[in-house]
Amino acid sequence: MRIWKLVEYFFLPELRRYGKFTHIKDRDFILPKTKKIGLYLHIPFCHSLCPYCPYDRILFEKTLSERYTNAVIKEIELIKDKVGKVEITSLYIGGGTPTTIGKNLEKIITKIKGEFLIKENTIFIETNPNDITEGKMAMLKDLGIGMVSIGVQSFQDKFLRAIGRNYNAKTAMKAIEIVKKYINNINIDLMFVLPEQSEKDFEYDLKKAIEADVQQITAYPLFTFPYSQVGKFLKINSVKLPSFRSRKRMFYLMYNILTENEYVPASVWGFKKPTGTEFSSVSRMYYIGLGASAATKVPGKFYMNTFSIPHYIERVNSGHFAEVVKMDYTKRMDNYYWLYWKIYETHFQKSEFEKRFRNDKKALFLIKALETGSFIKTRSAHYTLTRKGMFYVHLLQNLIALNHIGKVWGKMIHEAEPREIQL
Repeated sequence: MRIWKLVEYFFLPELRRYGKFTHIKDRDFILPKTKKIGLYLHIPFCHSLCPYCPYDRILFEKTLSERYTNAVIKEIELIKDKVGKVEITSLYIGGGTPTTIGKNLEKIITKIKGEFLIKENTIFIETNPNDITEGKMAMLKDLGIGMVSIGVQSFQDKFLRAIGRNYNAKTAMKAIEIVKKYINNINIDLMFVLPEQSEKDFEYDLKKAIEADVQQITAYPLFTFPYSQVGKFLKINSVKLPSFRSRKRMFYLMYNILTENEYVPASVWGFKKPTGTEFSSVSRMYYIGLGASAATKVPGKFYMNTFSIPHYIERVNSGHFAEVVKMDYTKRMDNYYWLYWKIYETHFQKSEFEKRFRNDKKALFLIKALETGSFIKTRSAHYTLTRKGMFYVHLLQNLIALNHIGKVWGKMIHEAEPREIQL
């Protein structure tokens, strides 16, 4: 694949040179002085475990969830002591299914609001249809949640059963209506190239999502990480890696249907209404992670918390930071990181690109090659991905996740404190 070769030329030499996580002690966890930074909170509990999910999660258990909540509150205090009462530009709460812990979620968010400066409607949270109730949504509204992302995946029962979801399409539609009573800004997650799914099936799901009249629709293909339940045991016997052709047809179908219905690209996976707020957990430049498996990215450093939930609780309650590994990186890598995620977001300012890369021949060559290949086009002051470019970058995201992120997460899931992880 030509674009993969291009990315190998551009990004991989830097990854091979610097792409190594090493074990750290508390003294190695360094946060710069800053006035503003993003925040990520990981809640690992779910009422059922989807076999394809690669994230750090565990079945909900009341006592453990209370211990975890107390540990997160302790970690917030440790981070506050290190950075002070900084402004939080946005708080993203992922999982797992964060709403499973109910009132304990309220305790954590209230603690964050007490220790840091955070504006209303800058808190985003994930949840699932079978965990949405009137009471929980009223609580989220009172907490100032700005957007809710609902992991619907499909509006057809046969596909929900195929991927191990424990609710039906009727429950999914009812959940969306409940959320809309309390919070206006909603994202719906869908999946495509599912087992036996046709283009007509996917078109049905897209149209149901449009009928739901939400601000953002995100769709992604089935990922099969080697360490996930699907990857290791193929519990869903019919799951196979989707073909390039079927993936491309469905991606183009999604692009055409959503843009025809006045949604605009917000990322290579997601489309939003023109006035909607973009919803993404990954494209912020700098952020601090709270909870098991959370990551922290600051200038020159990338840290990861232990994935082991019992070990996380033990470390934090003992007064230690949860970060157990770090990767150092250069200013050049930081610029590449910026460019990677700006391409992921499908558009970026020419002036900012030129400011960062005016003397970087590789970056200039990359942009020229992407223009020549019709992957991006210039629109006044912006570079914008074309439909073709969005498809190939979405495909690239899958390859990078499996080849690099999967390697790190696979190691972290099996070892509470790895000594070294080479990308």
